[in-house]
Amino acid sequence: MKKAKQIIPLPFPFYFWAVAVLALGGVLDSIYLSISHYRVYTDIAYESFCAISRSINCDTVSQSPYSIFIGVPVPVWGIIGYSFFLLFLPFAWSREAQKRKMWSILLFISLAFSIYSVILAYISTFYIHSYCMMCIVSFGINFLLLYYTWLVRKRFDKSGTIKGLMLDIGFLWEKKKKTIPIFLSTLCIITFLLISFPSYWQFSPPVLSKSIPSGITEDGYPWIGAENPELEITEFTDYLCFQCKKMHFFLRKLVEKNSDKIRLIHRHFPMDHKYNPIVNEPFHVGSGKMALLAEYAQTQGKFWEMNDILFDIEGSTKYINIKKLAKKIGLDYRALSYSIKNRIIRYKVKHDIAIGMKLGINGTPGYVIDGKVYLGQIPPEILSRVLN
Repeated sequence: MKKAKQIIPLPFPFYFWAVAVLALGGVLDSIYLSISHYRVYTDIAYESFCAISRSINCDTVSQSPYSIFIGVPVPVWGIIGYSFFLLFLPFAWSREAQKRKMWSILLFISLAFSIYSVILAYISTFYIHSYCMMCIVSFGINFLLLYYTWLVRKRFDKSGTIKGLMLDIGFLWEKKKKTIPIFLSTLCIITFLLISFPSYWQFSPPVLSKSIPSGITEDGYPWIGAENPELEITEFTDYLCFQCKKMHFFLRKLVEKNSDKIRLIHRHFPMDHKYNPIVNEPFHVGSGKMALLAEYAQTQGKFWEMNDILFDIEGSTKYINIKKLAKKIGLDYRALSYSIKNRIIRYKVKHDIAIGMKLGINGTPGYVIDGKVYLGQIPPEILSRVLN
């Protein structure tokens, strides 16, 4: 029998710099995702480059409550994790390490990164039902880090994994004048983030002021703002559409500050497949029923109170506590419950959808201004006509 050919390892710097480049790539990827996450919630015109479809959409993943972990965005944790990894990597280059130290610790850190990647991938698949391309890049980086740290141990460190881990801990303790400040500074940063990180993803409409005029148009649609507007905006929205929520709250604040110039008219366009014929598969399930609840509230003069609450509902809409909802707004619980089956109310919602389709609206939000339709957002130059 021929002897197996011995594998000659590449020079140590090849492995070291491969690991360093991967970790640096992880930091840069996490920085991009952190900025993107922030802009998704704060910039009404923002759309990431990978918002390609329902299944491949970074913005959808950012809009999910799973994008926040212990009060801090997931990509921010990524910046901390990769930076922590990079801070300890130079110790593996030192002469004292002799190419054999630090790799067991780095292997365990990489393993933790990879396990977290699997958890996030599972959540994207079975809970969010959408994938973020840049998140997938970070998954690949984590698995490659795991592979390369394992490979370095295999090539240069023949001690067992646990024994190697103990030797690495001892090595770090010998360097405690350098390593303890790294641990303490990382701990301080994490503590600071947990205590004071701004919750920019939690936004809500302004308190509904009785001083702002509101009413019903001649066609029977609720409006709020100027009685004699310089700018009239008709919104077609879905209560489960994140961009609708973000734009609606922005417009409500705009109306609040310019109630003598801007009028906002609301119309329904739920992308619920049970109500909207352009939707062929389950999507935004429950938004149709939410529109019915809002329509009933309109008949009782409580539309804008209901509207703001429905937009502000977080998480799953499989179950809405109608009794609490009715009590909060001051409506009759039984009548509100019955409104879901009311034929006249159902007709009004379906009529809104039909009008929206006739105007060419095929997604939400949609806006009609001076007879022109704008999808997704309102051009700034239109708003600037009435704003200083």
